[in-house]
Order: sequence, then C-alpha cells, then structure tokens
Amino acid sequence: MITQPHAPTNNDLHPAQPDRSIQLDPKQLGIDDQPLEIAGRKFNSRLMTGTGKYSNFEVMRSAIAVSGSEIITVAVRRVQTNAPGHEGLAEALDWQKYWLLPNTAGCKTAEEAIRVARLGREMAKILGQEDNNFIKLEVIPDPKYLLPDPIGTYRAAEQLVKEGFAVLPYINADPLLAKALEEIGCATVMPLGSPIGSGQGLKCAANIAIIIEQAKIPVVVDAGIGTPSEAATAMEMGADALLINTAIAKAQNAPAMGAAMNMATQAGRLAYLAGRIPIQPIAKASSPQTGLVK
Repeated sequence: MITQPHAPTNNDLHPAQPDRSIQLDPKQLGIDDQPLEIAGRKFNSRLMTGTGKYSNFEVMRSAIAVSGSEIITVAVRRVQTNAPGHEGLAEALDWQKYWLLPNTAGCKTAEEAIRVARLGREMAKILGQEDNNFIKLEVIPDPKYLLPDPIGTYRAAEQLVKEGFAVLPYINADPLLAKALEEIGCATVMPLGSPIGSGQGLKCAANIAIIIEQAKIPVVVDAGIGTPSEAATAMEMGADALLINTAIAKAQNAPAMGAAMNMATQAGRLAYLAGRIPIQPIAKASSPQTGLVK
C-alpha cells in the first residue's frame, strides 16, 4: 500500500536560527537597487510580517527569523488587553533586532485608532525604540469581510500625521484614496490584495498597479497573499514591499513558508528590476534561423 508522505507540521519543527535567512544582493548581478526607505529609515528586507495566529512563540520566532523580515507588526490593543495568544508577545522577540510596527487592529473608528496609535508609540518606547513613531493604521468596522473604512482611515491619518507619526495606512486598493493619503503626509500606502487572511491572492491587481504607477511613497501590498507565487507577482508589478502574516503563520510548516515568502519577495523584486520580455502575439524562435544544417 502506497501512503502519502507526511507533511511536516509546526509540531515537527526545530527552531530555525536567525542566520538561516537568505538575502540576495542585486549589486552582484550589476543591478543598483536601493534599500526600502520609510520615513527616512532604511531596511534591507522588503518583506514585513506579523506576530498573530502562530501556534506558539517558538514557531513564530523561527518563522520570522527565516523570513528575513526586519519590520514586525504587533496589535497594540491585543497586547494591552492580554488577548488570547498575545500574553507576553511584546517580550517574545528581540526588539534590538527587529523594528516594531505597532498596529491599530481591532479599532472600528478613527477616534479609537488615534488613541491606540498613541499607546503604540508608548509601547515602542518601553521596548527600547525611543525614536519609533511608526504606526500601521487600521480602521475596520466591518466584522465579516474586515474591509477598511476609507473615511475613518483618512480622518485618523490626518490627525496622526499632525502628531508626528509615520503613518502606514491599510486601505482598499483605491487609487484616489491612496493619492489623498500620500498628499496629507502618510509614509506609505498599504492596499489590500484581497480580504485579510483570505488567501485569495491579488484580486485587486489592476487597481494596485495604478496605485504603484502614481505613488511617490512606498506601496506595501498588505492582506490576501496566500502563496509565494502571489508574493512574487506583487513584487514583479513594482510594489515596494509586502506584509504577509496569515499565509506564513497558518501554513502547515510556518518557518518553511516564511523562508519561501522571503525568497519569493526577493525574486519578484529582482525580476522587476531586471525587466521582463515583451509579450508577443505569436511564437518567436529562441534559436537563430541562419546556419541550419541542410
């Protein structure tokens, strides 16, 4: 009897070491790429990830390490309230190595998000990042599809920018909203590929392409990516970075998926910089037609 090979699960894993992360250097291929820059701070990795939905902290640390991510997002409200799975989360990672991106997950109104953003800045200071004013802004009143509120997001972003925050707003893939948020001083825009945690991929690719074309600030594709091929596609489109959490955390082998997303992000970026061939309406032989044997 032939049996299917056992797919390794998170329970089979040994913690991966931070130096297992694979990082390519485009300069070795003659490509002059610049680091990702957000609000004046530079990062080598273009993959951000989160801390939610992992089976335990050991798996989370392993997956984050091999993902190569430098920016790690944490839900401020869930840490503050010790929500299940978040007890001790702030202490579970080395915040001298990672840059904290507090987020306002769970906030339904602009007012809530502003208040939680202020708490997030204080949390960053407690963790030793005195100069960290980053905030991932989420205003989500919709409990079913978890789609962000464009009006509430704009209102909260406007106030937080005035208070000196580097605002990274999570938005629907709306080019007009993205441009408006850029104009009031947001540090990035973070359009969704598809609904949070859905794994549906880049359902909004056409609008994301417009946002990328128009933006003068980094565009970070956030939410919906389920596979490395989708991550690579988003980067090939010209996205500056990705934020991927659920696809890594809920994979059967989270560290393996973290490594795969790391490589896909880099491959997509390299492909974008290399420049793809034009699409042709007919076949075009790859071998020359001269000098053929008669």
